[in-house]
Amino acid sequence: MSAPTVTAPSAPTVADLAVRPSWKTPIAFGLLALVALITFGILGESGETSTFGISTSSDAWQIDPLALSSQPVALGLSLVCVVIAAYSAWLVRAGQAVPAWLTVLFAIAFVLAFLVWAVAGEQISFTSLLQGALALSVPLVFGALSGVLCERAGVINIAIEGQLLAGAFLSAVVATLTGSLYVGLVAAVVAGLLVAFVLAVFAIKYVVNQIIVGVVLNVLVLGVTNFLYGQLLAPEAATWNSPGTLPRVEIPLLSEIPVIGPVLFEQTIIVYAMYVTVALVHVALFRTRWGLRVRSVGEHPKAADTLGIRVNTVRFRNVLLGGAVAGFGGAFFTLGNVGAFSREMSAGQGFIALAAMIFGRWSPLGALGAALLFGFANNLQSVLGIIGTPIPSEFMLMLPYILTIFAVAGLVGRVRAPAADGEPYVKS
Repeated sequence: MSAPTVTAPSAPTVADLAVRPSWKTPIAFGLLALVALITFGILGESGETSTFGISTSSDAWQIDPLALSSQPVALGLSLVCVVIAAYSAWLVRAGQAVPAWLTVLFAIAFVLAFLVWAVAGEQISFTSLLQGALALSVPLVFGALSGVLCERAGVINIAIEGQLLAGAFLSAVVATLTGSLYVGLVAAVVAGLLVAFVLAVFAIKYVVNQIIVGVVLNVLVLGVTNFLYGQLLAPEAATWNSPGTLPRVEIPLLSEIPVIGPVLFEQTIIVYAMYVTVALVHVALFRTRWGLRVRSVGEHPKAADTLGIRVNTVRFRNVLLGGAVAGFGGAFFTLGNVGAFSREMSAGQGFIALAAMIFGRWSPLGALGAALLFGFANNLQSVLGIIGTPIPSEFMLMLPYILTIFAVAGLVGRVRAPAADGEPYVKS
């Protein structure tokens, strides 16, 4: 009797290994579209008009305020959300991923529907709304970029709050003492570097828990700046705390374009530096050899080490670079906006920057988009509070964190931190 034939298992095909797209995004789109359809469209204020100011006095050509019939427009935009949700479901059913541009389109339609519904019977300046949103987003963008630089290399930077606050403090003091706002900007970078250096030494060299070190640094910077503010800056403001603010630089021709011009091209040097920094960090991380090494250190440090990459050196440098970026962003609080330092003026923006980094999936462009969204939500609650809409301002303040929870839960796509994020590397 012959022995039974044993058939070797066949190798898995590409189709077998492929991960089917998740239904979480279409479900999230569907729920939000249903909310928009019922709340903004069907139950919206009938007969009311929502008016949006478009042009400013400096625009090259003037555009009359845009008056929209509230309920029909909100209903139409809500139906667009429904169509996008249905299309995303069709894509997933066909085995295709939901593209990023479709998510952006859904977000724009949903936000516009909400605005038309919320401003029913009132008038707001759309340009001023975007200007305020950008201003509130600048520290968040720099803080989120700092987090991206650190966590892509495998180091959790909870100390962003302290770096922002230190940058705001030292920039105000140095700019006042030297009489130069630009020297103050350099001092802000130095302040962020000092906080980052302490973080790098304890977290990387001495392998102390990264989260604990970050929290301690935040408390330390808060205590030191509050003490010095009470002892020096407040009683002798003329000597220590009167730096003034950076002038706005208008880009010829571009600044005269309605909406886009006043929002993007009538800004201080800090905002222009933000544009450049986002582009540089994105290109450096994903288009250069340096970026490949950084990402390899954050994903698989042992494998990177076997290839000759000095893991802890790369991490140390990235933490310092992230601290410099966050410190520079902290100068916006003083030199770019208020013109003086005050107690706890960062007001938790470092932690919101961390949320923006997570929501942006540890990507510079994603972090930029998330920071802009958070800044828009923060400014919108102020504007809606002024015109007296019935929406509780507390709800708008909660919105960024709710969105972050959705992101972490994977309802807007797969969100995964670098594999070695927060894990110290000790060479065996």
